[in-house]
Amino acid sequence: MARFEPFGEHAVNASWVAVQELQKLGLGHDINLHVAEVPVEYQAVQSLLPSLWTQHLPQLVVHVGVSGMATTVTLEQCGHNQGYMRPDNCSFCPKSCCCLEGGPDCIHSVIDMDAVCKRVNSSGLGVSVSVSKDAGRYLCDYTYYTSLFLGEGRSAFVHVPPLGKPYSAEQLAQALRAVILEMLELMEHNKGKNHCLHDQ
Repeated sequence: MARFEPFGEHAVNASWVAVQELQKLGLGHDINLHVAEVPVEYQAVQSLLPSLWTQHLPQLVVHVGVSGMATTVTLEQCGHNQGYMRPDNCSFCPKSCCCLEGGPDCIHSVIDMDAVCKRVNSSGLGVSVSVSKDAGRYLCDYTYYTSLFLGEGRSAFVHVPPLGKPYSAEQLAQALRAVILEMLELMEHNKGKNHCLHDQ
């Protein structure tokens, strides 16, 4: 699991606080949870993510970021290759404005986020979950696309709202736990099935 450092108006990044709470909860005895902080920097993403995929050989990588516009826990269905014009925490922006020159415009997760959303919303958790197809064309989307490419679709991105708007860190952690367990269950159920991941 990877989450982002503070940036912009987010002096305290709700995603980090929620992931720390999730680390305390765990995902169960038979699931290894590795947590890493991802800098809000395009070049750091390009160097860090390949090493995380190589080092841990994960079944699934879940990225968690904060969105000031979110009021729900939002599951992102896909990552986008182009449109990155906003400078990062180091005032850097890719000259090409894209993640991977010549890469597909959009890569979808192998996980059906609508199915995950329905299952978690019907579980009585008390945290509202929604699905989005636009992770925002900033570091969240950039990271997600890169991870989807590296992991052949075995990645997910979850946007959480700022703390207290309306959920506590504990509620966000419970929601992340429920979401990730559903994702893993769906992946296990769909093992061996072919997926179309790339849109041109």
